[in-house]
Amino acid sequence: MHRFRTLALAAACGAALGAPALAQDEVGARLSIELNAAETEGEACKMSFVVINGHDTDIAQAVFETVLFDAEGQVDRLTLFDFGALPAGRTRVRQFVIPGTPCDGLGRVLFNGADTCEAETLGADACEADLRLDSRASIDVLG
Repeated sequence: MHRFRTLALAAACGAALGAPALAQDEVGARLSIELNAAETEGEACKMSFVVINGHDTDIAQAVFETVLFDAEGQVDRLTLFDFGALPAGRTRVRQFVIPGTPCDGLGRVLFNGADTCEAETLGADACEADLRLDSRASIDVLG
């Protein structure tokens, strides 16, 4: 019985360790950014992004110029989202707080381009080439 539990535990650990590789395979050699949640806190919107660096090289710093559109489609503001360091093949969550704007006042986020993209062997295109954007929130994400 002890041997069976050990084998079952080893299989479960192997499956868990294989999950990130599967996610990376699904993403491919690109950067994937998903707006996973948007919550209003007082007069601010807190946005939570799930980021996967599907490249085989770390991105030392990724900063995107973003345009926030209000619910009527007008530009609310331009801002920079600094996603920081993004290790190769890893999932990271980054949060940004947009002051003075509740989430229901925002309709879209446009990733206008990479302001900074530091990736030694990948070059500056690592943050924009084949960028994959998605949203699970009521706010659309475009690129």
